[in-house]
Amino acid sequence: TVSRPTGTIEGHGYVDLGLSVKWATQNVGADSPSDYGDYFAWGETRPKSRYDWDNYKIVGKTSISPTCGHDTARENWGGTWRMPTEAEFEELCNRNNCKWTWKSQGGHWGYLVTSKINGNSIFLPAAGWRRGTDRRRVGEYGYYRSSTLGYFNSNFARSLNINDLVYCTDENDFCSNGHSVRPVTE
Repeated sequence: TVSRPTGTIEGHGYVDLGLSVKWATQNVGADSPSDYGDYFAWGETRPKSRYDWDNYKIVGKTSISPTCGHDTARENWGGTWRMPTEAEFEELCNRNNCKWTWKSQGGHWGYLVTSKINGNSIFLPAAGWRRGTDRRRVGEYGYYRSSTLGYFNSNFARSLNINDLVYCTDENDFCSNGHSVRPVTE
């Protein structure tokens, strides 16, 4: 089961997994750890009804900053919350740090991520993603936004991808798609 929060910031709980950052207990916009929450295009701070290039607000930007794009976690939750970096996702995915177990929790499939360092855990639901007006592969896949842009060009951003076969892949995905955000804090 998911660990109880080891602390709170601005009313949102976090769990200390013994890693370089503390992980939020739930996604931005979620009511519980197993709830999917809202979906966000990279650098945008509000959910919307359609996710495509025609309504993407950050086209051609190169970093998350007040002038180029915003940190979804910080804008929605305040305090020291922020989006994780690609390196922080890699640390979470490292088999020496955490055990990943595909399971159902609160009626939603996803991964229970348990620290091998201290035994604490978080749940990452497979919320799918949004493209256009559709929610895709809900309950099968989860895409989580990082603050890191993609390697090819500024149309892509790095994301953590989970599914029932592979617990962690680091991928380039279109910035305009709607993904989940799981905040971190120092």
